[in-house]
Amino acid sequence: MKIIIGSTNPAKVSAVKQAFPYQQAQFISLDIPSGVSEQPFSDEETIKGAVNRANGALKQGYGDIGIGLEGGVQESDHGLLVCNWGALVSTENKPIIAGGARFLLPESIADRLRAGEELGPVMEDYAKKKNVRKNEGAVGIFTNGLINRAEMFAHIINLLIGQYYYSKNISN
Repeated sequence: MKIIIGSTNPAKVSAVKQAFPYQQAQFISLDIPSGVSEQPFSDEETIKGAVNRANGALKQGYGDIGIGLEGGVQESDHGLLVCNWGALVSTENKPIIAGGARFLLPESIADRLRAGEELGPVMEDYAKKKNVRKNEGAVGIFTNGLINRAEMFAHIINLLIGQYYYSKNISN
């Protein structure tokens, strides 16, 4: 099975490889644009980015499955929440989507995002670290390392894979 990942971000690629059940699967990661803003600011925009990446990956990679993962933020009555979405597309299915963990950002971070900055660079500045989005992510910083970005996205991949196999079972 050839699985095309719509990102070259190491945390996203690692998540797909950790979660996918095929030892013999061939994984290809491609830099597929999300087609949304650099900092998606709603569930809908974040979902759209994941679906765009998955569709683009499948088209460009000529594989069996395209995977798109996208991180964003969602405003709530309690403040600004980090949100994460994934999409899985194949030639036989419409996009399958799943969302993941959410957590409240500190107001100092939220204010910077509302002012137009992107979470990745803001987190680098806040944590005094480079490449936070390619490593532990904001979730790693704010959970004191208990959960990292790859683990968070792996949960979404498991939700996608489960839905994919369920749909195959009911259609056969």
